Amino acid sequence: MSTFRPPISVQYLVVAGGGGGGYSLAGGGGAGGLLTSSFSSPRAGIFAVTVGAGGAGDTNAGGTGAVGANSTFFTVTATGGGGGGSDNVTGAGGGSGGGTGRNGSSFGAGSVGQGNNGAPYPGANDAGGGGGAGATGSGVNGGTGSSSSISGASLFYSGGGGGSNYYGPAGSGGSSVGGTGGVGADAGTNGTSNRGGGGGGGGNGAVGGNGGSGVVIFTLPATGSTATFSAGVTQTSAIVGANRVYTVTATSTTSETVTFS
Repeated sequence: MSTFRPPISVQYLVVAGGGGGGYSLAGGGGAGGLLTSSFSSPRAGIFAVTVGAGGAGDTNAGGTGAVGANSTFFTVTATGGGGGGSDNVTGAGGGSGGGTGRNGSSFGAGSVGQGNNGAPYPGANDAGGGGGAGATGSGVNGGTGSSSSISGASLFYSGGGGGSNYYGPAGSGGSSVGGTGGVGADAGTNGTSNRGGGGGGGGNGAVGGNGGSGVVIFTLPATGSTATFSAGVTQTSAIVGANRVYTVTATSTTSETVTFS
């Protein structure tokens, strides 16, 4: 006679890759989209899992930084952050939108429920900060991220990249997760890996920073349940209280899976 085993309670945080910063007097990249919730899984449930890479900083005039790649888990998809606009270019839309370069119009739009808009061109020789999960870009500064304790530590994820500021001070990355914008002819710095930070916008004639990669974190009850991953998944796990926390930091293909039992 078979023994009934109840469904598994799963909590998750899914963060997409951040957008790259723009080139030359450029806006910061938007943070990767962020989604967090819970669901009840049947035993032997098989789910897709993908961790999105950060978008590359722009290296040429007239464009934007690359949009970050999406992250997926269960039935949800977090959208990659929008790239920051180069000089005279509007930031791209994404999970959070990219900031607009000097003399650009409008701003990169964020995705509802995942992030916020990038900042428009602030004026003078500045460029807008990228949007973050917690707030829009503000002037040259990247929007703040969103904090989560799902891993057992309170950490910020999905902060926007700072925009460039020719005469300084540098546009700050949101929640110290997004990259810093370039001052003078300095390059933008990279967003934080596995936190979905946007890349900082490049200074005069300088490249933008790369967006930080995303992450997928989920919890299962520490007793009576397990997770088994396909070969292309890079992950770690740890016991936190009554749960085992799985942190997926990379996937080698977009066809990777996790199976619960």
